[in-house]
Amino acid sequence: MLFGQSVFQSVLDRLKADEDLDDDAIAVSPRIHGLPTGLAFDVMEGISVASAQPGQAYLDNLEPETAAMIEPAPIVPPPPEPEPEPAMPEHLARTSPQEVAAELAISARDTVQSLGEKRRSFAKSNHPDGVYPKFREQASARMTIANLLIDEAIRRLSR
Repeated sequence: MLFGQSVFQSVLDRLKADEDLDDDAIAVSPRIHGLPTGLAFDVMEGISVASAQPGQAYLDNLEPETAAMIEPAPIVPPPPEPEPEPAMPEHLARTSPQEVAAELAISARDTVQSLGEKRRSFAKSNHPDGVYPKFREQASARMTIANLLIDEAIRRLSR
């Protein structure tokens, strides 16, 4: 500290004194006229609006015409392309009970556990919540038929 002031404070006082000098003194000064000191704000007067927005601080020191030329235009993202509608999977087109039974391949050797595994396996690829909304009706029909066939096979095993 120099004479009760910090070095930083003394530099700020010197810069403020340089700005207050008349034009003759500025011409003699090593500083170039019109070139800002590089500080984004004056510490003595508090934080300015420019310092709250660092990207704007540079533009605030330019003349209005120059600043208008430098400001970038807002970025507008291109509109999203519509998603192509997917084709219906082949297995969803098979909705007859015979076709679903052939896929399940229920036999007399199946147990309650194996029938439960077949139900879960069938539901993974055919559940209405897992297909494109346009194909939910076919998936729902296939799940209904598969559940009926598996439930009937379980009832037969229980007898």
